[in-house]
Amino acid sequence: MIRLGIFFIGILFFMPPQLTGAQGTFPIYSDYLSDNIYIIHPTAAGLGNSAKLRLTHRQQWSGNEDAPALQTISFHNRITERMALGGMIFNDRNGFHSQLGVQATYAYHLNFGIDQEETLKQVSFALSGSFTQNSVDQRSFTIPDPVISRIVESDSYFNVDFSTAYFNYESYAYFTIRNLLLNTRNSVDSEFESINLRRYLLTLGHFFGWRRRHQFEPSIMLQYVERTKELTADINFKYYRLLGEDKRVWLAASFRRSFDDNDVQELSQITPIAGIEYKRYLFSYTYTQQLGDIAFQNGGYHQFTLGVNLFYKRPKDRGYIPQYNPFLFKKQN
Repeated sequence: MIRLGIFFIGILFFMPPQLTGAQGTFPIYSDYLSDNIYIIHPTAAGLGNSAKLRLTHRQQWSGNEDAPALQTISFHNRITERMALGGMIFNDRNGFHSQLGVQATYAYHLNFGIDQEETLKQVSFALSGSFTQNSVDQRSFTIPDPVISRIVESDSYFNVDFSTAYFNYESYAYFTIRNLLLNTRNSVDSEFESINLRRYLLTLGHFFGWRRRHQFEPSIMLQYVERTKELTADINFKYYRLLGEDKRVWLAASFRRSFDDNDVQELSQITPIAGIEYKRYLFSYTYTQQLGDIAFQNGGYHQFTLGVNLFYKRPKDRGYIPQYNPFLFKKQN
């Protein structure tokens, strides 16, 4: 298994950067709060005592033709005591532009054991490689211009993400650098130019109420875009209610605010989330409403998440990470 990890890392670092050509990256919304944090922090691969399969669909500007839409399917699982693998496929469409991407993740977890007070200390690391194809559909363009080809133009790029995390029982911290490579693309004059897609993500949180019926989880997520110097903060609060040993419902709220010194209006939005877990199944609904006097549309953005937990393992050696093992009780160990 160690050789498998070394082989996977080698693939990520020695893939030729010439497989490039696109401007864009995986969009980051608030759906990570629906037990789907792997899609923004690859080091979450393998957390918990089961494999996790998640499907999401996001629709923006409902009622408008060719409105932005995003679909993802992700899966991750531990393959040994310390190693985990994960993967994701996403399809992001916005008018005439679309992105189709594939991500593969290798994660390594160092568990420092559980003391007599059941305090977990774990450090995790992960590398992800992603391949994205971007397309622009120009077939309906009628303006005569030599630059317009009136076909579906597509190009692709490869990139790498690095992620690390620290867990101390009910507290956690994630740090991820997305798009480590400086991609190049072939421009109109056949010259190559650098495109810096690098993005930094930091998430901090604490979970209250382990093995209690009422549970709370405040958290904050910061993201910084290196090329444009944009800084955005998500302030989150999540409430869980356990209904027996195999059912849990939750309500969450997320407030996002940008700090990019915009003279017109800073981006701000509010996102309520509702979800339910029943045995191995999960469903959640996310609604996002933009705030401020200037808005893209009066309507909001809708997202649905479906999840299934598979291949349950004994939790004894997987750690008591409360938000990922919601139904664990001491008698189960």
